Amino acid sequence: MRRTSYTGVRELRQEFAERKAAIRRRMAEFAEVRPEEYFYELVYCLLTPQSSAMHAAIAVGKLRGAGRLGQSHRIAAVLSERDSYIRFHNTKARHVKQLEEDFPEIAAALGNGRTSRSLREWLVVNVTGLGWKEASHFLRNIGHRDLAILDRHILRNLKRHGVIRTLPRSLTPRRYLSIEEKFMHFSRTIGITMDDLDLLFWSRETGEILK
Repeated sequence: MRRTSYTGVRELRQEFAERKAAIRRRMAEFAEVRPEEYFYELVYCLLTPQSSAMHAAIAVGKLRGAGRLGQSHRIAAVLSERDSYIRFHNTKARHVKQLEEDFPEIAAALGNGRTSRSLREWLVVNVTGLGWKEASHFLRNIGHRDLAILDRHILRNLKRHGVIRTLPRSLTPRRYLSIEEKFMHFSRTIGITMDDLDLLFWSRETGEILK
């Protein structure tokens, strides 16, 4: 039987009312991202796992300024600098280099009219280093909706509100989709979209409404 009794909903709705305008502004910004920005949005999402979102943003800015990225060791050098430090920078540099080589095919897939969920699955299979969370993050950042970005901040808040009972030790595709369905049901039950909740949970954890 699907659970419909959640905890802390009144508090959550109040928090959303206070931050709704800022959250909606950020959502509008995602919808306005131009296709020529997609490559660097995808680079950002490759860099963020287990690293600071701020460092990832700084690293993307440096790579963007360099034009064509060149060999992976040059990318790794940027990712290893103090103000743009990315964990596993050598591995992620190789992923970014592979992304640069594969991006024409990826760009074509992004524009072929697939549904958001079909496109997410295609990205997970075809973009080296991109998992379900990162693919969902990227697609949200370019204007797609109703895809859960199940990072530790989101999972902690889902547990806090009784959407899930325990924090998963790992996220297989099947488990990811199962939690996403529960998250979606929760959002519909309380009347706040999953995308709005994602940004609200992030702001609750970090104090900022980040991308």
